[in-house]
Amino acid sequence: MKKSIFTLVLLMLAVTVNAQSILGNWKTVDDETGETKSIVNLYEENGKIYGKVVKVFNKDRQEAVCDKCEGAKKDKLILGMTIIEGMKKKGDEYKGGTILDPQKGKEYDCKIWLDEDNTNKLNVRGYIAFLYRTQNWYRAAE
Repeated sequence: MKKSIFTLVLLMLAVTVNAQSILGNWKTVDDETGETKSIVNLYEENGKIYGKVVKVFNKDRQEAVCDKCEGAKKDKLILGMTIIEGMKKKGDEYKGGTILDPQKGKEYDCKIWLDEDNTNKLNVRGYIAFLYRTQNWYRAAE
């Protein structure tokens, strides 16, 4: 009996820890149109968080490139592109990195955090100085 209870407690702890992680796949939702656009996989590398576009929902945009981007990402496929880079955990938030809007070709400072009432909702904020835009992304099935 003690073994069963211990196993159950460990299982519940593992589910709780996983539910509070930002790692994994997230459905991006355009804050201006409400359209679900893509799935971004958030992963950790060398202690920092990165996000890569792993799926594009609009069939007409499957082969879209970042034609407005500058530098190494110019004219590269958006599908497979890393759009979030260098985020570091600070308290309950991740900051210190950047996010790229591939449709506008613009890179912004970024802050991301889990919604305090719903760990399946991620707040993603891109900003320049005091001007910002926040999107809500939703946990996608792996």
